[in-house]
Amino acid sequence: MDERLLAFKRLLDIMDDLREQCPWDKKQTFESLRHLTIEETYELADAILDKNLNELEGEIGDVFLHLVFYSKLGSEVGAFDVTSVLNRICDKLVFRHPHIYSDTKAETEDQVKANWEKLKLKEGKKSVLEGVPNSLPAMVKAARIQEKVKGVGFDWDNKEQVWEKVKEELDELKVEIDNKSNKIEDEFGDLLFSLINFARFIDVNPENSLEKTNKKFIKRFKRLEELIIEDKQQISDLSIDEMDKYWIKAKKELN
Repeated sequence: MDERLLAFKRLLDIMDDLREQCPWDKKQTFESLRHLTIEETYELADAILDKNLNELEGEIGDVFLHLVFYSKLGSEVGAFDVTSVLNRICDKLVFRHPHIYSDTKAETEDQVKANWEKLKLKEGKKSVLEGVPNSLPAMVKAARIQEKVKGVGFDWDNKEQVWEKVKEELDELKVEIDNKSNKIEDEFGDLLFSLINFARFIDVNPENSLEKTNKKFIKRFKRLEELIIEDKQQISDLSIDEMDKYWIKAKKELN
């Protein structure tokens, strides 16, 4: 038997054992696993951003386990099992890739995405936005919304147009701030949405970009704290100008 199939069978067998014999595994439900799955997904995302392939291998395994666990739970209530889950995704992939499994032509990534969205509508979806989960973080959701509508042709022609929109939204936000109006939050949201749109046009993932900045800031600030301690000072006793000198020193060291 193929080594891949043997490894997958081993995981399925272990899942059966755990569900029958382990007190913790026996108690789990779809609902109890949900927050753990979200946590595992974020750990997977961290490993990707850290470019830690050894850690990534482990995190992929953790996510695999959760998917097998959900399939096991589904089989116990007669709703679905791992076989039906895998066949369903295989059928979907074949249907949505007619440029591979049929005679449709798609030479570029954009053509593939456009065909994908059109096929989804044929499947009975009433809106191209139906596939955007409500619980996605706002930044990720904005990016997905923009990708979805692009698939049916609702998009800007070039990045220059989008940049003009960014500047327009920034000006509108400034006006509302100056007027101390109740529209500041709305305009701030519009500005973020347009920046995320611009990121797409310059091939930048806004979520990854912001998270890398978060990690960079954390690393620099922790070094700032270390430098202050090395000088036998308390950060709470320093002025912003004094802290800024340590910040500059930390940046230089880490760069």
